[in-house]
Amino acid sequence: MSMKGGGFDRKSKASSEVPASSLADIAFLLLIFFMVTTVFQSDQNRPIEWPEAEAAMKIDEKQKNILNIWMERSGTVYMNDQPFGMTDVSAFVGPLYAASERALVISIRSDRQTPYRFVDQLQQELVAAGVLRVVFATQLEQSMQRERR
Repeated sequence: MSMKGGGFDRKSKASSEVPASSLADIAFLLLIFFMVTTVFQSDQNRPIEWPEAEAAMKIDEKQKNILNIWMERSGTVYMNDQPFGMTDVSAFVGPLYAASERALVISIRSDRQTPYRFVDQLQQELVAAGVLRVVFATQLEQSMQRERR
């Protein structure tokens, strides 16, 4: 009696399918990895004396759409915790404002004792950058933010 094909059948056949049971595990491991390694940067508070205001309005913007510009009494300007010269403000803010499709809000956080000439110079630099949305942070606004937390 002759056998066709040699008479030997393989018990296990190689599957051409990718095992889907481990894909969910890999996705969750990647998600956990990115959550653990992501660093959220927050602005460093500067020791300034906040100006007072009788009324304040809440800014209804996402945190990513707010750029805080800190100004000390000496006229030193800080953005993203880096000191900037007054003439460099428009070169830094202009592209950010354009990239945000004019959604960026500039929050000027100035010391109460800052001479007005420095605030005016900063405003002129923001006008040169084409910025339209500028707010001034005050003591009342800071107390409102603390109450919400």
